[in-house]
Amino acid sequence: MFSDTLPAASGSKVFDEAATAQMECIIADLGRLYQERNQALREVARAHHDALLRLSMAAEFRDDDTGVHIMRIGFMAEAVALLAGQSRSYAQMLRRAAPMHDIGKIGVPDAVLKKPGAYTPQERQVMNQHPLIGAQILGRSRVPLFKMAAEVAMTHHERWDGSGYPVGLAGEAIPLCGRIVGVVDYFDALTMDRCYRPALADDVALQMLKDQRGLAFDPMLVDLMVEHVDALIDLRERINREPPSFESLVDATD
Repeated sequence: MFSDTLPAASGSKVFDEAATAQMECIIADLGRLYQERNQALREVARAHHDALLRLSMAAEFRDDDTGVHIMRIGFMAEAVALLAGQSRSYAQMLRRAAPMHDIGKIGVPDAVLKKPGAYTPQERQVMNQHPLIGAQILGRSRVPLFKMAAEVAMTHHERWDGSGYPVGLAGEAIPLCGRIVGVVDYFDALTMDRCYRPALADDVALQMLKDQRGLAFDPMLVDLMVEHVDALIDLRERINREPPSFESLVDATD
């Protein structure tokens, strides 16, 4: 009986070795497929981000700008996020999301967007739709970058005191990313030429920012902007002299 069991035991051992080898091949194949899938998803996300940034830049060109504004907003928002104690990964994501804050302006008629004088109530209503348009363009993605970008587009015109638009959020109910972009966008927009007025001096813009502390903007963020204004102005001027590459915003490796 002992001898009768030898072939079966030997065959079982051979089978076990073959099964193990086959399982290792399957695991290796699955690992390769997983890596290829992730790479494909990264490439799709990068292409999506590239297209949305170009659409954002098109919206800026319609607003009589060179497109550098959205670069400044990205890098200045990153700097303020770090000053506010956020992680580097959060700040880097905000750098890539913030330039899409005004993408919704692509849907605002030129007669309103480029009007040099004050808006009528009807025109103001049209203009105030651009955060909603932006959030709709950016969609309800599950990708963290596009979720943040949609939040920024939707909330960067909300005010700390609750009198902003489009929803009327107040205080910390406004997402931090929207609060940061709101304060950075305000200061930068004041210090650049617009179709309805020339650029304001930095000290004038800074005083206007201080005046909105606790009204339009998070007091903590205004204090950070004031405390570090020289460094932020230096960052702005460096971007003006040598605008960062488009890839520095699109790069999906951060």
